[in-house]
Amino acid sequence: MNQAIRFDYSNARAFVRQHEWEQLAPAIGQAHEMLHKRTGPGRDYLGWVDWPQRYDRAEFERIRQAAARIQADSDVLLVIGIGGSYLGAKAVLDILGHSFYNLLPKSKRRFPEIYFVGNNISPVYISHLMDVLEGKDVSINVISKSGTTTEPAIAFRLLRTWLENKYGREQAKKRIYVTTDKTRGALKRLAEDEGYESFVIPDDIGGRFSVLTAVGLLPIAVSGADLDALMKGAQDASERYMVMDLYENPCYQYAAIRNALYRKGKTVELLVSYEPQFRFFAEWWKQLFGESEGKDGKGIFPASAEFSTDLHSLGQYIQDGMRQLFETVVTVNKPAVDVTVQEDPLDVDGLNFLSGKRMGFVNKKAFEGTVLAHVDGGVPNLLVEMPEATAYHLGALIYFFEKACGISGYLLGVNPFDQPGVEAYKANMFALLGKPGFEQQKAELEARLRENKTYLTVEETAAYLELPETFILEKIHQGKIRALHDGNEYIINKEQFNHHLEEMRKLREFEEAARHETVPESYDVKDED
Repeated sequence: MNQAIRFDYSNARAFVRQHEWEQLAPAIGQAHEMLHKRTGPGRDYLGWVDWPQRYDRAEFERIRQAAARIQADSDVLLVIGIGGSYLGAKAVLDILGHSFYNLLPKSKRRFPEIYFVGNNISPVYISHLMDVLEGKDVSINVISKSGTTTEPAIAFRLLRTWLENKYGREQAKKRIYVTTDKTRGALKRLAEDEGYESFVIPDDIGGRFSVLTAVGLLPIAVSGADLDALMKGAQDASERYMVMDLYENPCYQYAAIRNALYRKGKTVELLVSYEPQFRFFAEWWKQLFGESEGKDGKGIFPASAEFSTDLHSLGQYIQDGMRQLFETVVTVNKPAVDVTVQEDPLDVDGLNFLSGKRMGFVNKKAFEGTVLAHVDGGVPNLLVEMPEATAYHLGALIYFFEKACGISGYLLGVNPFDQPGVEAYKANMFALLGKPGFEQQKAELEARLRENKTYLTVEETAAYLELPETFILEKIHQGKIRALHDGNEYIINKEQFNHHLEEMRKLREFEEAARHETVPESYDVKDED
């Protein structure tokens, strides 16, 4: 029988008394009802709650078939997506796969290399990736609900063109797999026009809850992971966490205790693991809780650390710094592999007392010692334990945190299933990039940026002075600027330049004020007879 995820709050009892989190039982019951009866905020995005039972079996089989084709004809799969469109899949691949999967010889790896792209706008990253692709057969899985999200859209433009140049347009079509909206959106239209095979992002499941849909399952399947076991783990967990009783539901206990800690001033939660393979699971978890809870001036700030590595950097702060944080430690009871510490005849490091012991044992003692030290230092510790790092238990762990997140958000009194705050930076970015329709915002933002800067670049100076393109400015030594125009050279010293900028500023200020029929005090207006 498969063991369940274990939750242990014994190292938080000194900070939250049992009656303090038990008082949340009625609110937990209400949150449970809102989730399962779909009566709470964000009710249109609760498809994940029963997804492990009702997922589309026909699409599931198409995903398997597509994965088999990619495995057969490709050396590399490129997964293009950002946020929830890649973090979950990356987390699963890292936990279930080899730490150096892409570096293994094909005979050991057996399946295509898998790289994630479109999760940043770095020209360096994508340029280096293109170097890796030389001489290899490649397929693409582009994942986007709309198809217009900046980062993946740019990456897809570049890589689709590269793929078409490599194989020709018709053959490239057979290597592009699209995961997008069922009926609408730019990417859906492109997939239909070009004949790309496409998979569906369910309308009622938001990106950060979508790892167990086609969003995550195609790249996971290509890696050779056991999809059936992954979904079975989530299904069993969903049934296990259907119990409304707080005392019988460890998932709800986690939600209740972290909220009780928040109400006592613990506003930062540090998700800790002792395995590097959990690094991207922590990134997925941070988006899950950060986007779900961080709104209306509320929310626990989700952070992460990788121990024992980060004990040598963050350890001092955690032990002795501000007491606003608590830790949730995700552990695996039985490591997938283990290594024995060998004896050294010289014993120069003084570690022969560890000879014959397993590294897994040493790692566990590091965990136990750290928990005790941090609790002594005033940091509550919660424990979430996987029996083994298998697909089944990982499916259960994913659902554990998804369900706890939904409950926890409702306990905070927010809508856990929207993310209005992420639009603010996008609007500014589009304006600064010159997107049509954002002209007014562009002018306002550029003015703010100029006001905030202590200097202007040569290019910004030319634009600010409204110089023609034929007027070239160059910085030279000793605070001087060389201006080249129509073959003539002018040298402007720093004082002249600053004076001219100030005069231009005053003139523009005057012109702006004149439009509003006022004259700024900073502009010296003289009567002229």
